[in-house]
Amino acid sequence: MNENNMLCDLGAPRGLPAGVAWHPGHLAPARQAAVLAEVLRCLAEAPLVRPVMPGDGKPFSVRMSSCGPLGWVSDRSGYRYQERHPGTGRPWPAIPPLLLTLWDTLTGYPAPPEACLINHYDAAARMGLHQDRDEAALDAPVLSISLGDTAVFRVGGTARRDPTRSIRLASGDAVLLAGPARLAFHGIDRVLGGSSRLLAGTPLGGGRLNLTLRRVSLPYVK
Repeated sequence: MNENNMLCDLGAPRGLPAGVAWHPGHLAPARQAAVLAEVLRCLAEAPLVRPVMPGDGKPFSVRMSSCGPLGWVSDRSGYRYQERHPGTGRPWPAIPPLLLTLWDTLTGYPAPPEACLINHYDAAARMGLHQDRDEAALDAPVLSISLGDTAVFRVGGTARRDPTRSIRLASGDAVLLAGPARLAFHGIDRVLGGSSRLLAGTPLGGGRLNLTLRRVSLPYVK
């Protein structure tokens, strides 16, 4: 880990909340392309869908899919993890090995992730401030990898009214929410359309991919 990443882990120099680790440029361009190729293979099996909000059915501005034993879904009946794609009815594809390696390297958590959310943002997409709290394993960090266009990421504390700080996440950046920041409110305020060419020549046609790895259930302990 280089000196800049060590400073990002501490959070203080950039005013980030304790427990937020930002790794700018963690993935070099060649590694970004390799991860993207694996994710595109997952999307060929588990196509992106546009979820809707529980209750009112309002559609999300992002399209989503997942890989791993579990996938996160949202529909009128609520938020949940399930074992099958809501459109195809088939099991989710496996989490690519490169992403599992990133989890091991950056989290040090003693159990593998069970879900990798694949979110595609176009230039108009947003994600409001929210907490990731649908998991039993709240001791496990949440690891986020950015590919493609730069996004303005906002993160605060564990109460919605806590002060927030914004950073620009570029392609290849990684962010970890751990410890006191595991339940931090966070979201995407905007995407800088056309700031990266990584996704331009793919079936996605551009935009940003956010890959969020999560442990859902508590590790088995004898």
